[in-house]
Amino acid sequence: MDVASQNSIPLEKIYKAQQNIKGVVQATPLVFMKNFSERYQANVYFKREDLQVVRSYKIRGAYNKIQGLTESQLQNGIVCASAGNHAQGVAFACKSLKVYGTIFMPVTTPHQKIDQVRMFGGEFIEIKLYGDSFDDSQEAANEFCNANKSTFVHPFDDLDVIAGQGTVGLEILKDISDPIDYLFLPVGGGGLASGVGSVFKTLSPATKIIGVEPKGAPSLTNSLEKGENTTLDHIEKFVDGAAVKRMGDITFQFCKELLHSVVLIDEGLICSTILKVYNENALVAEPAGALSIAALENYKDHIKGKTVVCVVSGGNNDITRMEEMKERALFYEGLKHYFIIKFPQRAGALKEFVVDVLGPNDDIAYFEYTKKHNRDKGPAVVGIELDSKEDFEPLVIRMKQKGFLGEYLNEKPELFQFLI
Repeated sequence: MDVASQNSIPLEKIYKAQQNIKGVVQATPLVFMKNFSERYQANVYFKREDLQVVRSYKIRGAYNKIQGLTESQLQNGIVCASAGNHAQGVAFACKSLKVYGTIFMPVTTPHQKIDQVRMFGGEFIEIKLYGDSFDDSQEAANEFCNANKSTFVHPFDDLDVIAGQGTVGLEILKDISDPIDYLFLPVGGGGLASGVGSVFKTLSPATKIIGVEPKGAPSLTNSLEKGENTTLDHIEKFVDGAAVKRMGDITFQFCKELLHSVVLIDEGLICSTILKVYNENALVAEPAGALSIAALENYKDHIKGKTVVCVVSGGNNDITRMEEMKERALFYEGLKHYFIIKFPQRAGALKEFVVDVLGPNDDIAYFEYTKKHNRDKGPAVVGIELDSKEDFEPLVIRMKQKGFLGEYLNEKPELFQFLI
């Protein structure tokens, strides 16, 4: 297929993929979300790929690709690189099809995802941890592949993988009777957006498809601005399922044609969204899985009265990261602030700070003297959690009036990174 002359996957290829994965991949539910619909005055539906057999949509493309490989292509095993979810899909497919695979994952991959890969693949897979990002792992996987003459199963830049991911779109349109006005899709490498976008181009062309990227890894946004697929020098790896330095060359060609627009979402808003859907809906979304939901806030003025679908792409969230997510969410919402406090050289200064400076609903969430040998009079790093972000300015004013304010740390990321 010459991608230079094509801007989508043929629909018949996606229908064929649907038959290939039938009986292995679950048809996940499209759920009407009452609380989000009321909040945004719209008809909001979640496509629950977090309920998939490997808790993400990635099994669709991985299984479709691997089941179609010839005996000669499987002779020396298969190889893949993944930040987690593609690895789980490949591992599941390997065990189901009795194919041997080597899976490269970044050293930074959450342990929960690594354990899941081992569980799904069993004796049919070997895991190799390499590098700090997906791109590092992919480079090592390619070298291994060439040395061992194995077959590489790409997580997104492959037509059979894209076709598999496109089956998400077929299911959405099958399960809803009303026309869909907006469809929000997370974008990392671009496989999901390319596949689902291809389905909607033919079957629901009036739907506005919004690609959603994490602010710290804007590979598609950056490439669209430059007019060609480009590699980012640095990415924030927090949204591990959608953090790539370079999206696929094929998927870039598709996405620039199929997406109505692309929006960047702050990692703090993603964390806030994860906590919100967990507390309100008992839904466990990983950072990449929450991208599409978080984007509703950016489009709240556009989606009123509209029918909206958010693809919740995955639910492989590591519970050990929840404290960090809570911290990032509070920071983003303006409810957590860090200061260097200069305690005046007088008796009772700490008591005065607590009684006269802190508001009635302010809470000290972090306290550490900067000088261990002079705890009574030295400056301290203090984290204060507010009940409302409107309480911040009055707090700072009281600090200045009483002579306590040394330095505000939230605006100094090079210092703040050591606290969260």
